[in-house]
Amino acid sequence: MTPRQKKWLRMLAAALILIVLGIVAWQQFGRDEGDQGLVSGNGRIEAVEIDIAAKTPGRVKDILVREGELVRAGQVVAVLDTEVLEAQLRQAQAQLKQAESAVETARSRLVQRESEKTAARALVWQREAELEVARKRALRSSTLASEGATSQQEADDDQARVQSAEATVSAARAQLAAAEAAVATGLSEISGSRSAVDAARATVERIQADIEDSSLKSPREGRVQYRVAQPGEVLGAGGRVLSLVDLSDVYMTFFLPTAAVGQIAMGTEVRLILDAAPNYVIPANVSFISDVAQFTPKTVETAAERQKLMFRIRAQIPPDLLRKHITQVKTGLPGVAYIKLDRNVPWPANLQAKVQ
Repeated sequence: MTPRQKKWLRMLAAALILIVLGIVAWQQFGRDEGDQGLVSGNGRIEAVEIDIAAKTPGRVKDILVREGELVRAGQVVAVLDTEVLEAQLRQAQAQLKQAESAVETARSRLVQRESEKTAARALVWQREAELEVARKRALRSSTLASEGATSQQEADDDQARVQSAEATVSAARAQLAAAEAAVATGLSEISGSRSAVDAARATVERIQADIEDSSLKSPREGRVQYRVAQPGEVLGAGGRVLSLVDLSDVYMTFFLPTAAVGQIAMGTEVRLILDAAPNYVIPANVSFISDVAQFTPKTVETAAERQKLMFRIRAQIPPDLLRKHITQVKTGLPGVAYIKLDRNVPWPANLQAKVQ
């Protein structure tokens, strides 16, 4: 080996030694002080999923949105066929008219029965007056017969007229009781007819509600994740048509060890950095802390770290920020969540909120 080659080997060995010493020195003294007091956990962006389903059985007439399309709250996204419901509605409306006619008929019948009751009461008064006259005549005839001023036969006839008048009064009172019972029956018929009207009207309203529910609307603003059914398919009650992602309720779920969770409270600031956009820092806040410790899932941490008990934490992204960037919001993206253990310490420069 020539002296020149030996010189180059010595220089290369010195360079390697300097590199190793530099790495060791950086590990010991060169860490960013801004990372002190921070804890982090791996997670994935998630959102609340909403199923758009049919309330009643029916055939899918049309689906008005595509997968990946943004929809507004209250927007009609699918329509079910309502031909059968509309036929049921016409039938229920006809039954409602019949019930209303039955009420009018019962009212007319009640008026007639009340008139019969009035006539029966008047007849009772008439028969009672006739009975009173017969009793007075029988009393006079009995007195005259005892004095010999009239015959005993006439007195007996007058007494028979009293008994006949009493029977007539009893018959009139029975007719009055029957008329009163007929009036009570008429009132019951009206009540029953009104109940039938209410039931028929409720049936009409229910079918109308089912027809209205056949236009499936989005309950919230979100994005169509996928179409479960296609036009022409027949669905049962509760059959899913679309699956939406609520983009106003987006969060990252991650896990932290017990020692760190003890220093975190609800509402604590969080910074999220996604693998797909490492240059942007997304602000969030702790919205959920599990009450029970658990082992970290395999997809989040290493096998060694799974030996430690961890707490599940959810960091909620502010809805205003989501609405501002609604078209860029995606779910399923992995990333890292950072939390300060000391609230009085400012965020380091590399974790200052920066969203575009």
